Amino acid sequence: MTAFLLQYLPIVIFLGIAGALGLAFILAAWVLAPKAPDPEKLSSYECGFNAFDDARMKFDVRFYLVSILFIIFDLEVAFLFPWAVALMKLPAAASQFAFWSMMSFLGVLTVGFIYEWKKGALEWE
Repeated sequence: MTAFLLQYLPIVIFLGIAGALGLAFILAAWVLAPKAPDPEKLSSYECGFNAFDDARMKFDVRFYLVSILFIIFDLEVAFLFPWAVALMKLPAAASQFAFWSMMSFLGVLTVGFIYEWKKGALEWE
């Protein structure tokens, strides 16, 4: 049993060193870091303007529009990576179909992006 447990000794040593280093860094930051908070540092900041009113106040619709546009184009990139990896592993006929399917997908997204640009959805007045 002890020979079996000795195989795990490097892992236990590694975890011990990692824990000790983590605690040492936390304690060093707590002891050495400057502690001079001012009201500006302690104030809350969110969505591009200072918090000055009730948390349930209405936001400008542009915040929602920008966040939705970001999610749409972020998901586009998230779909491109696995597609690019899998494209080279497909047979010739399937890879051509996959290529043109992605080109049509990107075409639709490009047309949508141009529409948003022309409508001024990306302008922040």
